Amino acid sequence: MAKSSESAANAAVAYPAAPSFEHALAELEGIVAAMESGQMPLQESLDAYKRGMELLRRCRDTLSAAEQQIRILEGGELREFDAQPGAAADTRED
Repeated sequence: MAKSSESAANAAVAYPAAPSFEHALAELEGIVAAMESGQMPLQESLDAYKRGMELLRRCRDTLSAAEQQIRILEGGELREFDAQPGAAADTRED
């Protein structure tokens, strides 16, 4: 019985159930760096690739959800980012 709970604990440490966007992105960057080094054995590379695809999907989903929330807040229209919002308001002629 201790063996199965130990395996579950190791799996939870290796692959958190729902990492935050920032954690998932950092883990994905680490995987990419490790794979680019060319020092990973084949099976480890395949496992890392699978994990990277999971993380990529999670990050894309999180970004899509955030974009949808912005659309709702902006009245259904996604607008271009204006770094100087006050500058555009003063462009009218008197």
